[in-house]
Formats: sequence, structure tokens, C-alpha cells
Amino acid sequence: MRALFVGGTVDNAELDMDGNTPPKHYPENTGAGQSRYNLHHVGQRNGGEIAYAVYAAPDLASSEVQRIASERDYARRFEAKPQEIA
Repeated sequence: MRALFVGGTVDNAELDMDGNTPPKHYPENTGAGQSRYNLHHVGQRNGGEIAYAVYAAPDLASSEVQRIASERDYARRFEAKPQEIA
């Protein structure tokens, strides 16, 4: 699974993640009280496999995250459908 970041200090960065389920926050356990990136949506392939997870800076509006993810065309790139996290 690929983690994709929108906004903040690591905007447009990517990294590979192990596991089948992305954590709700990245980094998962900072313990330093710093703002963490929040899981915004995932891209699922037809078989249900999660291809990518989009993490957004905490101060970024959901509509802005959607706009940027659409601009960067993550769904096409990973051949997956975006599924928003509730």
C-alpha cells in the first residue's frame, strides 16, 4: 500500500506502508503532541485490496484534499476507486 500526503510539511510525499489496513494517523504514535496527518480516504481495487491511503494535514478542508487528490489523479494512477473514511 502506498501512503500519499496532502498539505503540511510533507505535501506531495509518498511512502510504502506494510499491512492491509492504514492507520488513522501518520505517524501513528508520535507521543510528542505534534499534529499528525489524518487518514482522509483510501483507494480500493475491485478485489477490495487497498492500493493507496491519502493522508491530509489536520488544518486542510476535506474539499481541498479531494480537489488536490483529483488533480494528482491518484485513482487513475493506482487503478482504484476512492473511498472516503467516515
